[in-house]
Amino acid sequence: MTREQSPQTSPEHLRSAPVAVAPQAGRARRPLLTVGAEEEYLLVDRVTRELRPEAPKVVAEAAAELGDRVTTEITSYQVEVRTDPHSGLDLFAEQIRSMRAAVARAAARHGLAAVSSGTPVLPQPLPPPLTEGDRYARSAAAFGALDDEQSICACHLHVGVPELGTALQVGNHLRHRLPALIALAANSPFWQGRDTGYTSWRTMAWARWPAAGPPPYIRSVAHFEGLVADLIATGGILDRGGLYWDIRPSHHAPTLEVRVADATATARDTVLLAAIVRALVDTALTDIEAGRPAFEPSTEILRAACWRAARDGLAGEAVDLRSHRLVPAASLVEELLTDLRPSLLRHGDLGTVTEGWAVLRAVGNGADRQRAAHRERGGLTGVVDYLADTMTAADGGPRG
Repeated sequence: MTREQSPQTSPEHLRSAPVAVAPQAGRARRPLLTVGAEEEYLLVDRVTRELRPEAPKVVAEAAAELGDRVTTEITSYQVEVRTDPHSGLDLFAEQIRSMRAAVARAAARHGLAAVSSGTPVLPQPLPPPLTEGDRYARSAAAFGALDDEQSICACHLHVGVPELGTALQVGNHLRHRLPALIALAANSPFWQGRDTGYTSWRTMAWARWPAAGPPPYIRSVAHFEGLVADLIATGGILDRGGLYWDIRPSHHAPTLEVRVADATATARDTVLLAAIVRALVDTALTDIEAGRPAFEPSTEILRAACWRAARDGLAGEAVDLRSHRLVPAASLVEELLTDLRPSLLRHGDLGTVTEGWAVLRAVGNGADRQRAAHRERGGLTGVVDYLADTMTAADGGPRG
């Protein structure tokens, strides 16, 4: 859970009329979009596999290699890393792998392992130990037991969209894609030592916050600013950094931030998601330039679709937001990737996504692989070992 502290600056106005260019012409003229990521990891004891509150030590150790790209998070079980913005996916992937390796080495020097999972696997004492600092103390005072479940980890993807108004329009175009992203990224089936019956329990825990889950359809910059002001005035968020919607304009970088994904088990999973999210943004920009309106599903059905995606993942059924009927979840992803093909080609990412999706079809998403490890490696401790093995594996590691 990322708790940034700096305020948003210089909101831009939404365009009053669509740009009069043909979609392909607009797409060709735009520079390649940059993409970056924030990844959150958990620290576990190498022997007991239980969570260990050693993040300050591990961060200090890893900072020798990573500098300010590594930091603590809300609980002292968690470490966060941040990439630079990249226009090329190869350099992005290299940085993800190198950051994971640096954190793993730092953890090992303290008898720990770093794992990337949306939730801890083994039971943990509640409430978790919070990292020292005024912001976290204010959060605990304001939100109480909501902070008890914040030893959960996400993968936040940032795509370069500098104007606030444009970012808000793009967010409107991305809302109906959230269920597919949840199913792809689901990597948190266990909580407090039991299988929850969900592929992404982190999604369910996160949805309890006052300003989390799918964002509303934003009508204008003024509408957005009014919502933020009202949420602050009512105490629903502490400040702009507490706006935890699954899609939001970043308040500390000139990007659109997509926050829906669980922490991914492997670097390969993160790279796949980054390519898909960047293509989603690029496709939305093309639609905006062509004057095509965003599809606006009802809030109630969108929330139900996100719930279904968090429960079933890729292996079950998903909600078709246009027909309100259930369809195979994999077909929802296939439809998404077909729609994104021009943008994937433009960024040179089609091969990466085609290969990554083939792997997911063969071995499942992160939750499927955690459950396979539970069956094949002797229970919950085997799941933790699997996650430790795949944290830095070049090819994503063994299936189970």
